[in-house]
Amino acid sequence: MNIMTALAERIGREKVLGDADSVRARRYDQWCVKHLRDWRGQAIPAPGIVVRPADVSDVRQVVLFANEHRLPLIPFGLGSGVCGGIEPAGDSILLDMGAMAGVRFIDETNLLAGFDAGMNGMAAEEAVAARGLTIGHWPQSIAISSVGGWVSTRASGQFSTAYGNIEDMIHSIEAVLPNGDIVTLGKAPRAAAGPDLRHLLMGAEGTLGVITGVTLSLRRAAPARQCAIFYAADMDAGFEAQRRIIQADWKPPVMRQYDGREVRRLFKDFQRDGKAMLLLVHEGPAERVAAEVPAVAAIARDAGLEAGDPAAAEQWLQRRNHVPTWRDMFERGYVADTAEISGTWTQIGAIYRDVIADLNKVDGVINASAHSSHVYRSGINLYFSFAATFEDTARMEPAYFECWRRIMEATARHGGGVAHHHGAGRLRKPYLAHDLGTAGIDLLRRVKVAIDPNGIMNQGNLIPDA
Repeated sequence: MNIMTALAERIGREKVLGDADSVRARRYDQWCVKHLRDWRGQAIPAPGIVVRPADVSDVRQVVLFANEHRLPLIPFGLGSGVCGGIEPAGDSILLDMGAMAGVRFIDETNLLAGFDAGMNGMAAEEAVAARGLTIGHWPQSIAISSVGGWVSTRASGQFSTAYGNIEDMIHSIEAVLPNGDIVTLGKAPRAAAGPDLRHLLMGAEGTLGVITGVTLSLRRAAPARQCAIFYAADMDAGFEAQRRIIQADWKPPVMRQYDGREVRRLFKDFQRDGKAMLLLVHEGPAERVAAEVPAVAAIARDAGLEAGDPAAAEQWLQRRNHVPTWRDMFERGYVADTAEISGTWTQIGAIYRDVIADLNKVDGVINASAHSSHVYRSGINLYFSFAATFEDTARMEPAYFECWRRIMEATARHGGGVAHHHGAGRLRKPYLAHDLGTAGIDLLRRVKVAIDPNGIMNQGNLIPDA
């Protein structure tokens, strides 16, 4: 059987790509390790065929075909994942959702908008912004990620402290299951119609089906915004201030805290004696902002923090999505990454201290630092950054995995969660039991077998020993 010919008969020849450039361009996503291997000249497997469906019917036909012939099928959004969710083999079909990139509707009365799953995140935000609305979801990857990808990885945005994470914005999800069934999960503002089946697809990373459309609950654009900066003697003092702020029920959409190392690196014009920096962006109705700003400042002051120049926060707003490419870093002689975790207020200080100490013991490490970026009543997340340099580039990959191991294990040792918003992929898969437990992993496997009995969906991703 010629797979390309058979698929072309079902959905059209122009949607089935097998040329070298098409398959080469979709060998991996933004995971550092794959870029490093490619840069070092190692062979990176490519998919056998790339399919670009135009609509839900096309997706269904491809899924039915793959299931019938037991062919591995890999959903692919815009390739912004950073945990190794994309790893095609030569016999796989890569389902590139990028051609399904339309706005289905915008409902200004009910504050709902429907998008094709392949819709670029920034394009989706711009479409609703033209109506004076916002999704309120601002991941750093917004310009290179897809709406469906947000759902598949349970993404968070930079304004999450007030607006929530992606699961708080999802009204409904349309998807094609491995047997070809088309389902729409979610139909009301809130429901008690049994288990919330939307959560089967949130965070599933392409292992349980193909997300084809998403309806999101919107907000009206904030009419007022004000920034603030405070300095803390150390990270613990900053954590305590943030705890008091959020538990007093004030919710600045952006609450970010940088340790002294990151302040030196990212805010060199705003350093203050090596102190940690707390960056706040308040926005919403003018009356609420006017009340929130002084109330939060009073809490910060009472917690021992010192006020700083709001220009640092304005700088962050302008530069927040500017990051160097992996190749740029490799060619400068180092390998680096970030790893986000979370913990309760009573866990997070110990997690921070142990991870930084453990990273600094890794041979070649020249930077170990952290900042927080998502705050909850019961705890907070941390984004650890590390960088290591070697003359021998063969040492980069082992050091990379050793740094990740130390972050995951130190977090788990103190009871924290090893994955906050980038998903698990293949990178975190060995550590997933820390969050789910042995029984939880077994349950996840049973769900996988029940929904995808032939095991065609994104083989090897997310689920240990699936």
